[in-house]
Amino acid sequence: MLQVSPNRRFLTYTDGRPFFYLGDTAWELLHRCSLAEAERYLRDRAAKGFTVIQTVVLAECDGIHGPNACGDVPLHEGDPTRPNEAYFAHVDAVLAAAAALGLYVGLLPTWGDKWNRKRGAGPELFTPENAHSYGRFLGARYRAAPLIWILGGDRPVETPLHRAVIEAMAAGLRAGDEGRHLISFHPCGGASSAEPFHAAPWLDFNMWQSGHARNSPNHAGIAADYARSPTKPCMDGEPGYEDHPAGFVLEQGYLDDYDVRKAAYWAVFAGAHGHTYGCHPIWQFWQPGRPPLSFVRRPWYEALDLPGASQMRHLRDLILSRPFLSRIPGQSLLVSAPHAGTHHVQATQDADGSYALVYIPDGQPVELDTSRLADGPLVAGWYDPRTGTTQRISGTVERGGLQRFTPPPGGPDWVLTLDVATDPR
Repeated sequence: MLQVSPNRRFLTYTDGRPFFYLGDTAWELLHRCSLAEAERYLRDRAAKGFTVIQTVVLAECDGIHGPNACGDVPLHEGDPTRPNEAYFAHVDAVLAAAAALGLYVGLLPTWGDKWNRKRGAGPELFTPENAHSYGRFLGARYRAAPLIWILGGDRPVETPLHRAVIEAMAAGLRAGDEGRHLISFHPCGGASSAEPFHAAPWLDFNMWQSGHARNSPNHAGIAADYARSPTKPCMDGEPGYEDHPAGFVLEQGYLDDYDVRKAAYWAVFAGAHGHTYGCHPIWQFWQPGRPPLSFVRRPWYEALDLPGASQMRHLRDLILSRPFLSRIPGQSLLVSAPHAGTHHVQATQDADGSYALVYIPDGQPVELDTSRLADGPLVAGWYDPRTGTTQRISGTVERGGLQRFTPPPGGPDWVLTLDVATDPR
């Protein structure tokens, strides 16, 4: 199982080893995929280094009345207190397939339109009473599964009833699984779980949805959640998806691997404990014969190998290559302007100054105050977020005062790595 680290900034395994949450949004996985299709998807994501798959039991796309790939609906007569065993047997099988591959599942009990419709198929089903019963059922059924509970589902908490439903479902999950799993909340676009629930004792870590506009400043949202009291881990659980029309406007073009890299490095370097990637054809598991949503343009099985998905593991590898539990935001290192929009520069460092990482999205030089790092010469390099390889900068850099670093050709984005040399040769 997983737990929050002692400093309340990160997630770890129960033996204290760091856990980097590298998620993928597969919202319709349990609803639209056969077991064979689910296994194909899960094998691909495990091979690409993902650690968490975010999916939904009561799915968005007519998930109450539309049957799953086996022909089953989740609830008898739409009643959350009467789960359909056949449907949940399929959920069991998919979760077991994920576990066999070493993947955790970020499991949403329901999409938000079932407790605050606003848009979508709905219908609104939940009361505090049946939400507690349904949560208890899920918690008990999946007590031993490697998962993280995620409440919410892209809808805002707008009334006392909405809040009571979420609180009751959280209490039911806790009663059912005996508190074995972490719980977070997936908010609507441009919002954070902290806004309605930061003080809630059941909320183990905050989740932000920065949304699908190009160059959404998710680093600012992460910084705001990082600064909250009491301290809780935070992350961007839904940034712009690869192959999604920017801002839902076709004329603005589709988001690509560069866009998803920027969102990932900005958020993690701003203090997030992990990050979620998403791909537009994959979240909805679109294929010919299904209604296309928001200008989807290729089947999910062709989108598996879009470049951004493979590049996410390089962020995970970079973060885990250095001390994990003592990492902090590092904007105080910047002497040159951090800039805005696509040009935003974001830094992170170890609390004791033993290393620093600076994400530079546009190939422009940066000036740093290296006196903020630990004593000793610095070994510097350029980490390529597209390939996961590092170009060593010749020699060592003497610590102290202002230093200017210019990225190599190529890019457009690079990560400057600075490590205090234990052996400067």
